Amino acid sequence: MAKLLLKSVVLDGKQKDVLIDGNKFSKIADSIQLDGAFQVDCSGLAILPPFYNAHNHAAMTLLRGYADDLPLFTWLQKHVWPFEAKMGGDEIEIGSRLAALEMIKSGTVFFSDMYWKRERTIKVVEEMGMRAAIGVTIADQLTAPDGLRDNFRFLREHRYESERVHLCVMPHAVYTNSEKTMATCVQIAREEGYVFHTHLSETLDEVNNCKRDFGCTPTELWKRLGLFDDDLGKRSVFAHCVYLSESDMLTLAEAGATIVFVCSSNLKLGSGIPNIPAILKKGIKTAIGTDGASSNNTLDMHQETKLVSLLAKVNLPNHQGNVEMLPAQQALYMATRGGALAYGIDGGEIAEGRLADALLVHLDNPRLVPCHNLVSNWIYSADSTAIDSVICNGKFIMTHGHIDGEEEILKDAEKCAKRLASSC
Repeated sequence: MAKLLLKSVVLDGKQKDVLIDGNKFSKIADSIQLDGAFQVDCSGLAILPPFYNAHNHAAMTLLRGYADDLPLFTWLQKHVWPFEAKMGGDEIEIGSRLAALEMIKSGTVFFSDMYWKRERTIKVVEEMGMRAAIGVTIADQLTAPDGLRDNFRFLREHRYESERVHLCVMPHAVYTNSEKTMATCVQIAREEGYVFHTHLSETLDEVNNCKRDFGCTPTELWKRLGLFDDDLGKRSVFAHCVYLSESDMLTLAEAGATIVFVCSSNLKLGSGIPNIPAILKKGIKTAIGTDGASSNNTLDMHQETKLVSLLAKVNLPNHQGNVEMLPAQQALYMATRGGALAYGIDGGEIAEGRLADALLVHLDNPRLVPCHNLVSNWIYSADSTAIDSVICNGKFIMTHGHIDGEEEILKDAEKCAKRLASSC
């Protein structure tokens, strides 16, 4: 891979030259002179780590604005699942491509995806130049026995993994799987070295039903199944976590697991608000995700990161807030390095030796002026209009706001979504 030299870019308030050699940041210095490198004048631009979306359902962009303002299980069972039943591989590819376009435009280079027809999403990720953790989604109540066996075989064979795409074991939830299937998911994740990712304690109904059916909370059920017995606990990532007991939080902290806050979706579906201050005080590793565009309704990590930071300061339910909770720098870490580390990616930081993923942002964007503190402006004020270019794995995947083929992606998605909706 060629060398890329970013000249006169602002990093941590100082003008620097940044050399990318292959897919890593090779050198950061006041001045770098190197013949043969492709040089880019970055005057007036700052370099920031990009977002890592730690929980998503990419193809659900096709359901954006469809069946809004409904409770979670009504929304799922009566609207979302019937719509999704009409989606084949072509539709999932079109929806995933729209998702990739939106994410890149808003500064995201990685997403963790829990969906069906994973090979079609992988194709899109490879084409668009992003990174992804692609789930082999396990839900035995929604999958025929042959399909379930194929999922486990697919995981054993490690099909379609690459430099930028890795598979994960992703049981959908405790309410869509039998105890036997969940135990198999734990076993395969441990034996094959996979990251394990699932929805956890998203609603009060989920927790209460788990107590009724299994005699314990969802976290306690996973503990009973051996998920936290060894290093697999450190490779375990849990989305939502709205209703965690004190014991649940201690279990996750001791296991070294990661919680992914998905607060816009939780608010929109009326599911509740996670106890962010308590989770942070327990020292649990954290990241941020958007969930799918059908329940957010965007994949904009910038918007999500600000929301998580603000909710942490309110400290619901007693409303005795703490404005020092989750400051901008910590929120940025959570949305960048935190998400990367959760999935075993050595990125999310502009530093020598790290993977070369980055955003170049306009310092003269109205939302970044005046610039008393760039990180505070970035988290609390800015939006995607400030992003000039996006780099993933040492290559530009968006340049000066443009992505190749974006007009066709939008047309295909609009046409596909209308066709699906008309058939429901």
